[in-house]
Amino acid sequence: MPLVRIDLSDTIAPQTVQTISDVIYDAMREVANVPENDRYHIITRHRRDELVYPAAGYMGVTYTPDIIFIQVTWSRGRTVDVKKAFYRLVAENIHQKTGLRKEDIWINLVSVEREDWSFGNGIMQYADSL
Repeated sequence: MPLVRIDLSDTIAPQTVQTISDVIYDAMREVANVPENDRYHIITRHRRDELVYPAAGYMGVTYTPDIIFIQVTWSRGRTVDVKKAFYRLVAENIHQKTGLRKEDIWINLVSVEREDWSFGNGIMQYADSL
């Protein structure tokens, strides 16, 4: 059920972009109980001047032009510990598998109700579980 939006520089290699997407999906499966094949990612590549962030940094974190904005919309109910584990696993694995800095992995979670999803056909597929 998660919808993942990944916004990053168009200078990042296609294989690296695929790895980032894979890492996010794997982390959702591992720590947030996302079902197999529940993978909906929108990847948008931007010119560097289209990614705006504080040049001086924020909250003790500094950024480079390789900043990656990740926004995950998923159903409400995950604990703070699950969210912390997700943040950590995504940042660590992107860094380990691509060499990109953990500091440049910016993540935002949006929690919605189960009835806020339709996976096609104009149907609220989760209606039976409400």
